[in-house]
Amino acid sequence: MDLHPLEVLRRPVITEKYTALQDQSKYAFEVHRKANKKQIREAVEIAFRVRVSSVNVMNVKGKTRRAGLKTYQTKPWKKAVVTLQAGERIEVFEGV
Repeated sequence: MDLHPLEVLRRPVITEKYTALQDQSKYAFEVHRKANKKQIREAVEIAFRVRVSSVNVMNVKGKTRRAGLKTYQTKPWKKAVVTLQAGERIEVFEGV
């Protein structure tokens, strides 16, 4: 499956953990379930005009949730932690 680079990135993951990692030039994104590391690298470089040094990918399992007596499963998703080369920053994340 050939994905367009702008279809790969879904949304940024903004948590305390990943906000702290921004000092090390690491940024986290929810990505398309079928995207591979090469596609993720290309998408970040095109979207933010930065140079990527490495990409780490993990599959996040869906969690079981309850609403009253009913239980349901949230959807599984894929997360990518992108490390940028020295001196590179993504300005959109700054000050969040």
